Amino acid sequence: MKSVIGAAAVFAAVSLSGCASIISGTSQEIKVVTNPPGANCQLVRDGVVIGQVYQTPGNVTIDKTKNDITLACHKDGYQEASYVNHSGIYGATYGNIVLGGAVGWGVDSSIGADNRYDSVVNLSMVPAPATQLATIGQPVVAASRSLCSPEDLQLAQKAQQNNKPVRLVCN
Repeated sequence: MKSVIGAAAVFAAVSLSGCASIISGTSQEIKVVTNPPGANCQLVRDGVVIGQVYQTPGNVTIDKTKNDITLACHKDGYQEASYVNHSGIYGATYGNIVLGGAVGWGVDSSIGADNRYDSVVNLSMVPAPATQLATIGQPVVAASRSLCSPEDLQLAQKAQQNNKPVRLVCN
């Protein structure tokens, strides 16, 4: 009788091993949404680009691991927006540890099936500061104020008076 129970326990442990891999798999789809839409985003893990969304909103499928993913989005006229998508533990892993023991957890852990990431990432992008070119005698003006400091304009005027080329960037 003991051998039958022991055999049944071993069979159950082996049968239930890898439970999270069966339920959730070793890959995951992540949806990237930016405000405003139309950004180009890269997903980087351990210094390697593992996915890209060329026009947000969009989806990308990645392999799951224990390592976090850094998401960086770029859009003309906006500052770069970034987000760290931390690798968490998939909920079925806890049941797998109880039912499958170390064998089941070990299988899932070795292939990344016991990990998960946020499945939707929302990023708000901030407009980039104004950067404009000015020529002497025509200061850059935005919202009724010069973007160039008076000192910058004076230095540029002196350079121009000395027949030196002038390119003044004000922001």
